[in-house]
Amino acid sequence: MGGSSWSSYAEEYRRFQWAVPEKFNFALDVLDAWAEKRPKDAALFLVDDEGREERLTFAALKERSRQAGAALHGLGIAPGEPVFIMLPRVAAWWEVLLGCLKAGAVAMPGTTQLKPRDIVYRLKASQARIAVTDRENAGKFLEAKAEYPELRFLVVVGEKMEGALDYEELLAEAEAGWQPKRGESGDPAMLYFTSGTTGYPKMVLHTHASYGYGHLVTGKYWLNLGPDDLHWNMSDTGWAKAAWSSFFGPWHMGATVFVHKATGKFNPTRTLEILARYPITSICASPTIYRLFVQEDLSRYRFPHLRSCVAAGEPLNPEVIRIWQEATGLEIRDGYGQTETVLLVGNFPGEPVKAGSMGKPAPGFEVEIVDDQGRPVPVGEEGNIAVRVRPQRPVGLFQEYWRDPDATASRLVGDWYITGDRAWKDQDGYLWFVGRADDVIISAGYRIGPFEVESALIEHPAVVEAAVVASPDEVRGEIVKAFVVLAAGYEPSAALVKELQDHVKNVTAPYKYPREIEFVQELPKTISGKIRRGELKELERRRKLSKQQGTAAS
Repeated sequence: MGGSSWSSYAEEYRRFQWAVPEKFNFALDVLDAWAEKRPKDAALFLVDDEGREERLTFAALKERSRQAGAALHGLGIAPGEPVFIMLPRVAAWWEVLLGCLKAGAVAMPGTTQLKPRDIVYRLKASQARIAVTDRENAGKFLEAKAEYPELRFLVVVGEKMEGALDYEELLAEAEAGWQPKRGESGDPAMLYFTSGTTGYPKMVLHTHASYGYGHLVTGKYWLNLGPDDLHWNMSDTGWAKAAWSSFFGPWHMGATVFVHKATGKFNPTRTLEILARYPITSICASPTIYRLFVQEDLSRYRFPHLRSCVAAGEPLNPEVIRIWQEATGLEIRDGYGQTETVLLVGNFPGEPVKAGSMGKPAPGFEVEIVDDQGRPVPVGEEGNIAVRVRPQRPVGLFQEYWRDPDATASRLVGDWYITGDRAWKDQDGYLWFVGRADDVIISAGYRIGPFEVESALIEHPAVVEAAVVASPDEVRGEIVKAFVVLAAGYEPSAALVKELQDHVKNVTAPYKYPREIEFVQELPKTISGKIRRGELKELERRRKLSKQQGTAAS
């Protein structure tokens, strides 16, 4: 059996102290250290759709990442300079990311779903001179270069192409004697663009300490991994969750990272088949994936090696947790954090799981529910999720929104970093998610969190997914509007609308029921699986405005 070794949550939380060395580099101090201890053990285990397998040992990854770092150094990429990495789930993504850390460059991952205009925005905002991608996506960068000629180097993994540098040739020609130098733990290391539900993405800058060291908490306490574990995180490489759970967290603990090099849209049946076929001990997936899993016939599968299941991205609905546990015998332990942080709140092994709760604060963090002035609110009262940053700022919190001091300052209220999410705390110290601060619905004076309504809807067998937003209303100010994806065998109808409304009234407070329900084929989401409620809310606002104007004109 895998897993890290630690005492009870309460004891760990009480005695935990951050102890970051003055000089720290994850690639050198963690990955390369494992390569010295266990050179022949697999660091990466990759499988494609045809069943072809590829294993990279810790020793091989140490050398490949040294070559990648040497190649960046040879191209003149200076310490602190961003490197745009837009790769699918291929070994080169891990090699280049480690190479950036070794070279002192700032790794800037992006999803392969980005379009040329998204790429231009990121290039201009970061002023990156180099990008690493694959043959399939290289054309997007060539198109972007027309608007951003400062992109000097385009490195392509896989098939060679004209107008780009070949990744394997760069590694082969890299200086054999080049060795990385360990920098300060506070040096910049990673740059992520927030996958926000509204507005343009902001650049989140992390240091070697905040992500490289800080994710020790993620790997040890929440993922609860050890050297015997084979851990599968199902997130896209462009999402910060890949850094959490496919990179820093597992390797802090010496686990092997499992990778499915999937092509095309997510296929729950194929994913469950892989989970049953390989000796995977631990999984991490978005709520969307678990919702699709429980729509499958789970009685067809056995997961004899699986011991740990966690979810992150958005809170997981209690009904999904119940169905999965009944089918597998395993609880899904929800966790909460942001692109700006490591794990802040979670359901930890050995602690009772309250289905639907975010859990308790992670060791190393004081997390409270506060009002808009930064004052803690009473138990049971809704407020802002906040992290204490004074008198001592915890490790695991981003350094800044790069080149945006006003945005950085806006997140600080008194002694607290305000996450922008709303929740309440119960008498046992568990936190319960309500929604993003700008997602909360105020209808006829009532404050309604979308998550509770969505969870009630998902308990109905007709509902696969639901997104709840505020819709403008002349009488109530706002009403609850639900966008619903139906399960197979169900068709939209007025009768089903009424049935779902009555169901919500019976499950939760009647005033929270959705006064309008719209059936849709799919919900808009960010790359991290978060529902883009802001997009749906804006759609509703435009619709109601258009309707009002039409009525006025007639």
